[in-house]
Amino acid sequence: MKLATTVKLPKKTSAKVNDPDNPAWTEDMLGAPKLKRGRGPQATPTKVLTSVRLDADILEFFKSQGAGYQSRINAALRAEVERNLTGRPRATTRKRVAARLDFDVRR
Repeated sequence: MKLATTVKLPKKTSAKVNDPDNPAWTEDMLGAPKLKRGRGPQATPTKVLTSVRLDADILEFFKSQGAGYQSRINAALRAEVERNLTGRPRATTRKRVAARLDFDVRR
């Protein structure tokens, strides 16, 4: 019967390699730690976190234009509000509802 032989593992050395072209990092080289995540709090918060349900095609239109789609939706809503406040005289609620119903019937 033949005895099994095992392969010897390489020697473990505890000596550190000293490479003058690649020195180890020191605390002085790294400097003080800087933690920065996100934008941080706004100086004067002007926006409110809310949830709005939009039609899928409307959302897809704004998203297809690239990053910043939420800001573009906000700008479109702001333009509509400004147009309604300054562009024409305000109708009473009853007149607006009647006009909408009349418009829906014509379709």
